[in-house]
Amino acid sequence: MQTPLTLRRWQRAEYEHLVGLGVFQGEPIELIGGQLVVAEPQGAYHASVITKVDYALRAVLPAGWIVRLQSPVSLDEESAPEPDLVAVPGHPGDYRESHPTLPSLAVEVAESSLDFDRAHKGSLYARAGIPDYWIVNLVDGVVEVYRDPGPDESAAFGWRYRSVTRLVPPATVEPLALGGQRIAVADLLP
Repeated sequence: MQTPLTLRRWQRAEYEHLVGLGVFQGEPIELIGGQLVVAEPQGAYHASVITKVDYALRAVLPAGWIVRLQSPVSLDEESAPEPDLVAVPGHPGDYRESHPTLPSLAVEVAESSLDFDRAHKGSLYARAGIPDYWIVNLVDGVVEVYRDPGPDESAAFGWRYRSVTRLVPPATVEPLALGGQRIAVADLLP
């Protein structure tokens, strides 16, 4: 008779301590719902799209807002994901002591991670109350805009976005926190 395997759930404080000790240095690891997850590899194509999205976001951000690239956000006690981009209020120095806790916008550029970004990260971001979540879907050549987070027991983390819009050029998208600022979908896609 075999004993079933037990998964050890990690707390964000433990994870951040190990990161501080350099245990994961050079490893593309994120803490998602208490589990260590290996992030999508960064090929040249993926990285170039992240840069393109970064330029598009920075072009519309007013003073007092910053874009953080592939940096942790402290969502809850067992999650410190590293979205490809987030828009947060403040200045770079505001996050010297701790990571942002509630970005106004999280963006994932997805190819091989598309299903995970939709089901798991989407549910995690919805549970955290991130109002605006975009997936730059490289598989289908669309930008998926997720809004209106709400509880849903069938979702990976018990929450999901109730509004999902798939946009293609020549459409534009308006970040919720930046009322009136529009970004051409073509500026977000390769």
